[in-house]
Parts: sequence; structure tokens; C-alpha cells
Amino acid sequence: MSLVFERPSLLRRLSPWLAGFDGPLAFAVFMLGCAGLLIMYSSGYDHGSRFEAHGRNMLFAGFILFVVAQIPPQRLMALAVPLYVLGVSLLIAVAVFGVTKKGARRWLNVGVIIQPSEILKIAMPLMLAWWFQKREGQLRPLDFLVAGALLIVPVGLIMKQPDLGTALLVLVAGVSVIFFAGLSWKLVAPPLLLGLVGVTLLVVFEPELCADGVRWPLLHDYQQQRVCTLLDPSRDPLGKGFHIIQGMIAIGSGGFWGKGFMQGTQTHLEFIPERTTDFIFAAFSEEFGLFGNLLLMAAFVFLVMRALAIALDAPTVFARLLAGAMAMIFFSYAFVNMGMVSGILPVVGVPLPFISYGGTAMVTLGLGLGILMSIAKSKRLVQS
Repeated sequence: MSLVFERPSLLRRLSPWLAGFDGPLAFAVFMLGCAGLLIMYSSGYDHGSRFEAHGRNMLFAGFILFVVAQIPPQRLMALAVPLYVLGVSLLIAVAVFGVTKKGARRWLNVGVIIQPSEILKIAMPLMLAWWFQKREGQLRPLDFLVAGALLIVPVGLIMKQPDLGTALLVLVAGVSVIFFAGLSWKLVAPPLLLGLVGVTLLVVFEPELCADGVRWPLLHDYQQQRVCTLLDPSRDPLGKGFHIIQGMIAIGSGGFWGKGFMQGTQTHLEFIPERTTDFIFAAFSEEFGLFGNLLLMAAFVFLVMRALAIALDAPTVFARLLAGAMAMIFFSYAFVNMGMVSGILPVVGVPLPFISYGGTAMVTLGLGLGILMSIAKSKRLVQS
């Protein structure tokens, strides 16, 4: 009597690998990726192979997502300290003998040119989540001070380069972990109120504060000029204010329904600067209008809410804090980019997730999504 063994189908063989994928999260990313490819085809039509390169970047990020999704959170936790130490060490190396371009020292030549600050977007929340996991059940005020010190060191080094956009994203990721770990609102409210008062005074006394010869402490000249240009782009409409003015014109000219795919005049006549990278939201707004913007923002909101849901269901403190930080990173990317293009935030060079062209940012996003998928998978294993 012979036994016949039926060969399992391809789907059944792949099912253990696909178990780490959270369906709703994957759907949100898929929709954003489609939107990114669509507008990249239009806005990057005269950039040679930029559309194809954007597609390759997405595929590479997807590969990273797939690999990281298979790594249990416990192993990710083991990487926290080494990755943080490596990132800070590379930042110090950048400060000592980094590559300088356009007045900024942000890169390091190790055979290939790398930007070490990108590592901290993931390493920082990993490190702080590890720290609070170790202090579970015995948190003291001193533990929050140590976490603040761990955060300030890399943020200060990145600000020194200077790279305000990346420093802001690393700061948001770190502060998110500290807040989700249980930081009291009594400590959070005073800095927020102080910031609100500062913004109000800046708006009221803008002519005096932005007058020629006035220098602000703690900020580089170009950073001060960005803030002053935000408050009044007409101060230099053909120079520093050109980006903001053209971005707002493109957004407004799209109306409710937009001008249509490949029909954006501001985009195709090259009035929008950096239209495939930092200002791609302006190109999207012109062609797809307010209706398209609402759909795009809904997709980002769904992505962030799903990430927060994964954080709430996470089985450990480390996983909960890390997933919450990933959610805030995606929120910060989208909010800062849309805000700077719309003229409500200074231009700081933050890409729009899955939409803007850029390989390094896409890799970071793939890592963040892979971490979320890994945490979602660990929750399912605990339940089963």
C-alpha cells in the first residue's frame, strides 16, 4: 500500500511568513504607496528614471518590512543598546570628520556616503522603550531624567550639524516614548504653554524680531530666516519665500476636485521647487484638489490610528512604547510636511511618507512598519 503525500500549496507554505502582517495596516500602506506612485509619475516626468527609482525604493522598503516583521520584539529589544551606541558614535564621528555639503555636516564617508542621523529615528525609541521596560514597576523621577539625557545627546548632535528636520523627528519619537511611559501632564503642560506664549509673542512682534541685524539665540541664521519667512513670505518673494508662496498657490489653484492627473500647471511649468521630494504635497494638491487631500489625510489618520491600536494591544511595555513611538513618527512626518508646504510650519526638509522621493527615508519607514508588524504578530502568538 503506497502513501500519497499531497504537496502543500504555495499559499500554505508562505502562510507562516505572512502571519506577521496586519491586514488593515498593510491596506493603508498600499493605498498610500499607490498615491505616491501616481503623483510621482506626474511630478517626476522630467526627472529621468525618478518614477522607476521611487518604485524600486518602495520594493526595497517592502523587503525590509517583510524581514523585520519576522523578528520577535524580544530580539528587537536586544538590539536597542548596540544600535543606540552605534548611532551616537557615528554622530560624534560626523561632528569630527564628517562630509560637508551646502554648509551642513551631516554625512560620513565609510566607503559609501551615509547619514547616521537616520539611524536614530529608529534607535532612539528602541533605546528608550528598552530603558522603561527594564524599569517596569519601579519608575522614579530619576528614570525620566535619565531618559531625557539619553534623548538630548543625539538630538543635540543632530542640531549641531545642523539638521532641524531630523532633530525634530528624533525628538518627537523620544518624547512620545517618555510620555507613553507615564510622564505626568503636570510636567508636559508648562513647556507647551511656554511654547504657545512664545509663538504668540513672535507673531505680535514679528517686524521687530525679524528686522535686519536682529539675531536669535540657539538658532542658526538660516533657521531664523525660515521662521521669519514663514510669518511673512512676501519679505523675499523671489528668494527664501518662493517655496512657501508657490506651494500655497498650487494648493489653492487645485480647488475642490483638482486640475486632473498630469494637468498641474504649477507643477509642470516648474514653479513648485522640489516637487518630487519635500513639496510633492503641493503637486498632489494641485492635481487632485481638496477632495484628494481629504482622502490622503484619511489614509494617514487610519495608518496612525491602526499603529496606536497595535500599541494598545501590545503584550509588553517595550512593545507598547515602541509601537506608540512608531505611530507618532508617521504622524510627525505627515503633519510637518503638509504643514510646511501649506505655510503653517517652517520649511525643515521632512518628506511625506510613501509619497516623496527618497531612498533613506523609505528605508526608515520600512523599518518602522516592520516593527509594527512584528509587534502585531507577537500579540497574535500570545493570544493563541
